[in-house]
Amino acid sequence: MNLPDLKEARKRTDKKVDYLENDNNIKKIFENKKYFLKTYGCQMNVHDSEEIRKYLEMLGFTSTDNLEDSDIVVLNTCAIRENAHDKVFGYLGRCKHLKKEKPGLIVAIGGCMSQEENVVNEIKTKHPYVDIVFGTHNINELPKLILNAKGKLDIEVYSNEGNVFENVIYSRDSKIKAWVNIMYGCDKFCTYCIVPYTRGKQRSRKMDKILEEVIDLKNNGYKEVTLLGQNVNAYGKDLEENYDFATLLENVAKTNIERVRFVTSHPWDFTDEMIDIIAKYENIMPYIHLPLQSGSSKILKLMGRRYTKEEYLELYKKIKSKVKDVAITTDIIVGFPNETEEDFNETLDVVEKCKFDGAYTFIYSKREGTPASLIKDSIDLKTKEERLYKLNELINKYSKEANEKYLDKNVKVLVEGISEKDSTKLFGYTDTMKLVNITGDKSNIGKIVNVKITDAKSFSLDGEICNG
Repeated sequence: MNLPDLKEARKRTDKKVDYLENDNNIKKIFENKKYFLKTYGCQMNVHDSEEIRKYLEMLGFTSTDNLEDSDIVVLNTCAIRENAHDKVFGYLGRCKHLKKEKPGLIVAIGGCMSQEENVVNEIKTKHPYVDIVFGTHNINELPKLILNAKGKLDIEVYSNEGNVFENVIYSRDSKIKAWVNIMYGCDKFCTYCIVPYTRGKQRSRKMDKILEEVIDLKNNGYKEVTLLGQNVNAYGKDLEENYDFATLLENVAKTNIERVRFVTSHPWDFTDEMIDIIAKYENIMPYIHLPLQSGSSKILKLMGRRYTKEEYLELYKKIKSKVKDVAITTDIIVGFPNETEEDFNETLDVVEKCKFDGAYTFIYSKREGTPASLIKDSIDLKTKEERLYKLNELINKYSKEANEKYLDKNVKVLVEGISEKDSTKLFGYTDTMKLVNITGDKSNIGKIVNVKITDAKSFSLDGEICNG
């Protein structure tokens, strides 16, 4: 699968769908029709689904959470782990049965999996009832693909697309906080990661366009933005202009939007300037997701991560010393090929030293086409599962300890809505990204309020709105 060269990566274009905006005849085609959209994977996929949703609604579809009620099913897929692949194709089985009952049902697959050649071939041979396959780079083509759906498979995937898209339209999940894409793709090529092959090389958006989007969101009442990229710290390295992520972060903070976050960071690109900017501005939230992946320098080298255990710990200490009350979370993979017990113990040692506020932990998942897939895996599944269990016990211990520090304290919480688990409570997040279930009036939704923490659990806090 070819990747775009840098010349292609510098092309910039608008995602224009003018033909949808004022064409009532098109909307009549799908009047009273419903769409079912299911999203797998990372924040980037969630944000992509906001774009997909907008195009479906511009066509005239309305949303449904019931698969059986739908007239079109769109699966926005993830390619990071093998189980994501299995879940998608398992779900396709439900679509196959539904299509027998509703022959006019349109089934569309997008996202990172559709950028994998072997997946597209599998769809062609084993899933002929799928109508549309589209890529991560050409979501704006989806309306035309739907309008032209003729009961046979239509594949429109740009595996080597290099454009940087501006003026993208979204039907956002929230009116309170928003994702702001600052770049596409990734140049790091970690040996286990499929992302550079599915989303292409790094392409940064121009800073003025990003700032325009943030200002527009602020003017429309949004309280929080999260700057989004596969590796936000590398922002700007592919541009001819002389600015980097620290510069962008400072300029976003200067818009005076109330909360600024960013994901995801790569330790190798985390500069002192970034740390100083985070520490300087109160509206840049003191929360950093800093993927470790392994505590063993040997395994980190095999992973192509470009830093050692000691360098990671030094960066961690620097952030902790400069950014007041910062919360740091991480990603960790266990069972990478050739990981010994000693290597795993090195990971546990980093967790002991850092006492992370939380972590996403995974058993290594082999992805065809990546360099790591060629390394012979000598570790049995039982050993991997035992290591994961031991790691999670330690992570949960420190997560609980971190949350207990909030007991009886008053904290600022952005109230986002009604709790899914308890309709009598609200939910929101602290500046350090702690989930808080709140006793309080619904009129507080969309506001940043003072909350007194009354209980601390491993993965969330309980609290009540107070005046102090």
